[in-house]
Amino acid sequence: MTNHVVLHVKGRVLAGPEDVRDELWAVGGRITYRRPPGSPETVTVSGWALPGLVDAHCHVGLDRHGPVDAATSEEQALTDRAAGALLLRDAGSPSDTRWIDDREDLPKIIRAGRHIARTRRYIRNYAHEIEPDDLVAYVAREARRGDGWVKLVGDWIDREAGDLAACWPRGAVEAAIAEAHRLGARVTAHCFAEDSLRDLAEAGIDCVEHATGLTEETIPLFAERGIAIVPTLVNIAGFPSMAAGGEAKFPAWSAHMRRLHERRYDTIGAAYDAGIPVFVGTDAGGSLAHGLVAAEVAELVKAGIPPLEALSATSWGARAWLGRPALDEGAPADLVVYDADPRADVRVLAAPRRVILNGRVVR
Repeated sequence: MTNHVVLHVKGRVLAGPEDVRDELWAVGGRITYRRPPGSPETVTVSGWALPGLVDAHCHVGLDRHGPVDAATSEEQALTDRAAGALLLRDAGSPSDTRWIDDREDLPKIIRAGRHIARTRRYIRNYAHEIEPDDLVAYVAREARRGDGWVKLVGDWIDREAGDLAACWPRGAVEAAIAEAHRLGARVTAHCFAEDSLRDLAEAGIDCVEHATGLTEETIPLFAERGIAIVPTLVNIAGFPSMAAGGEAKFPAWSAHMRRLHERRYDTIGAAYDAGIPVFVGTDAGGSLAHGLVAAEVAELVKAGIPPLEALSATSWGARAWLGRPALDEGAPADLVVYDADPRADVRVLAAPRRVILNGRVVR
């Protein structure tokens, strides 16, 4: 499709949770709800249209061993695109993927820079591994390198204790989060367990990834402060196999991981019921394949989140949270078209009819 071709999307355009329209046009890669004048060459697509989906926790440029080359990064981005995920929050990567910004055929990425972890307390080759005295300086560095986000590793296995444990003293995270905010960046943290959550919340954290350690004590605190969570339930499904792999050496850690897994749906359902903002993320790019956004939406529904809210968590609501437009007049024409109404059954998301990026049909 060439630049002068106008794209006409008709049927049902889900521009918002209560904003359903009959049609839109993409002119010059931008959305308009006004019929273009004259008789331009037009391509018509019919169906149920949603804003391009959001995967708010993935890792382009990373695999289970560390950074990958540009060809692999491109393949990851194309896999997400085929699944309808057209806006990605890259929640930590050691690779420089800025070249993707120049490619109109690849999803848009919001980067959190590189993970910041405690020394020998995270996956090898992923993170800056530092001690607390250096945390503020590294947060400032990644705040400048990223796109308005910084990623901390809030907890990980402590090999001496044989279980998950918080990585940072309270004073260190307070100073680091304050520095990020001063530089205009939000802060998120990887957290599986319970111990780090209160300190991070009271230190001003903006978001927590996974959040399987939320309890009756910390859920109200998160709700009061509006701290978002990105549960990555498709990743949490792997906890039992992780636990089995560590059973012989770290039995307490293995038992803890199984407990977190067993109550995962109850935890996330209780968080949603309390008013905590919940968004869709898959954790693709580490041990998981890309392109799992539809599966994560279905997992949120299993956790008790109503289908319309689960859709919002990967479309209108997620885009607003990240400061990006949805199907607004003049916005980039990034949308996904389905054969049936995804509000009636979110499993529809697994089979896009068409994927449209910057006004071009790319699938």
